[in-house]
Amino acid sequence: MPAAVYLDHNATSPLRPAAFDAMVEALRAGGNPSSVHGVGRRARALVDAARRQVAALVGALPAELVFSSGGTEANNMALAGSCRRRVLVSAIEHDSVLKAAPNAEVVPVERSGVIDLAAFERQVMSGEPALVSVMLANNETGVLQPIAEIVRLARKAGALVHCDAVQAAGKVPVDLHGLGVDYLSLSAHKLGGPAGVGALVVRNGVRFRADRRGGGQESNRRAGTENVAGIVGFGVAAEAARAGLAAAALRDRLEQALRSIAPQARVFGAEAERLPNTTCVSMPGVAAATQVMALDLAGVCVSAGAACSSGKVHRSAVLAAMGVSDAEAGSAIRISSGWNSRAEDVDRLIAAWRDLYVRVGQSDIPKSQAA
Repeated sequence: MPAAVYLDHNATSPLRPAAFDAMVEALRAGGNPSSVHGVGRRARALVDAARRQVAALVGALPAELVFSSGGTEANNMALAGSCRRRVLVSAIEHDSVLKAAPNAEVVPVERSGVIDLAAFERQVMSGEPALVSVMLANNETGVLQPIAEIVRLARKAGALVHCDAVQAAGKVPVDLHGLGVDYLSLSAHKLGGPAGVGALVVRNGVRFRADRRGGGQESNRRAGTENVAGIVGFGVAAEAARAGLAAAALRDRLEQALRSIAPQARVFGAEAERLPNTTCVSMPGVAAATQVMALDLAGVCVSAGAACSSGKVHRSAVLAAMGVSDAEAGSAIRISSGWNSRAEDVDRLIAAWRDLYVRVGQSDIPKSQAA
């Protein structure tokens, strides 16, 4: 049986071989980066090198980078560390933002999945200076947000801006200072690094209060001994991602094929600018859970929405915020390619999706029809 086709990179991207090798070497070397002896200094040098690599991916200074345990912690650090009592978030944010700020004011999005800028301007101007938290790219639909314009409007109201760039980094160009944001969250395992390591970028001169107390690591911004091997893997993956950003050719080919098989299929967010690797698409009349299981049996791995709910498939808050009906949202799956995806992988997905669509009686397209 052929190896499984993995098209769920937005959940986690397989570890890049170069990152794996570098992590093994770091584990062999050992050492605590806070120690002053030779082994400790070598560990510190590895962390510093990785800091430069990750910072370069997003146009930041190495000193602006604070390593964390992942994107969730980075988001929580930004929301707590800004010291702003008032918080505004978009309706399509990741749960690590929404649940970290349960009293936040929610800004609606258009049906395209793009934030309603007029509503945002009204809300941000209507109270005390806030912290605004808006993701750069949505994890379910891939829709990109107009962060530079959000920053421009926020500045008029004296607001700070946090951007969750976890899904965007390594897929599209990301530049901290070009965007103008104050805080930027990153995660290693979304771009071929290891799970369990991420970073918060804090722009120079912006206030940040650490919420973890201890030994003063990360320039007193996050206490705790650094995960040297994980950080090294993050650095190598970031450098590789920077050298080869994603292209939209596979995504566009996939979407054209699925729409030819099922003209009623809807690609959510297609009218907006999106990540080049992400397709959120409905199969009319077939539940998302059924699709995920059937495709898995065919050796193709995709997901139904975000992979942050203990393996459960439930109603998508993102699609609901976009005005998608429960019935249509319930038939939507997410397909996300990555650094090791090939045209043959997309071909297998198309064939398996077509076979399922024919099998459940939704189409009379012959199986011999070209995908």
